[in-house]
Amino acid sequence: MKKILLIFSVAMYSIGFAQQNPPSPPDHPRKEKVEAMKIAFITQKLDITPSEAEKFWPVYNEYQKKKDELRKNRHEEIKSSKGNLDSLSDKQIETFVDGEMAFRQKNLDLDKEYHSKFKSVLPIRKVAKLYRAEDMFARHLLEQISERKKEGHGDHKKGMPPPPDSPDNH
Repeated sequence: MKKILLIFSVAMYSIGFAQQNPPSPPDHPRKEKVEAMKIAFITQKLDITPSEAEKFWPVYNEYQKKKDELRKNRHEEIKSSKGNLDSLSDKQIETFVDGEMAFRQKNLDLDKEYHSKFKSVLPIRKVAKLYRAEDMFARHLLEQISERKKEGHGDHKKGMPPPPDSPDNH
């Protein structure tokens, strides 16, 4: 019971933090629901204490905001490249591929920067559990999306959002 109360309080704290830093207008309410699920999942897997949560979640939320911004910028670059690779010139393809490598490096640099920040607010064992929990949550989410596709898009079973390219998501 104590663990459930802790997960709930951490989720509420994180949602409160997110509301102080509201998402950009294109974000959908379902994204907030997935984020709340992720917070609860990570909190449970890390067995995080209230004092650790107080230090950890602001750092993690900052990290996620920067990751989202990187992905958004790369997505915009990809959209602006217009067309598939076969319709692009060699120079355009080179620019596209160089942009992908730069994106990957920025992602890695961000991961390395926040790795040291995570170690400053959590014991190393919990930092390791964080990385594992993020991977587990991503797999869980993909499984839920896959399951939903099999069941049909409109059901919204188990409170999961529709797949990203679903007509329900627009």
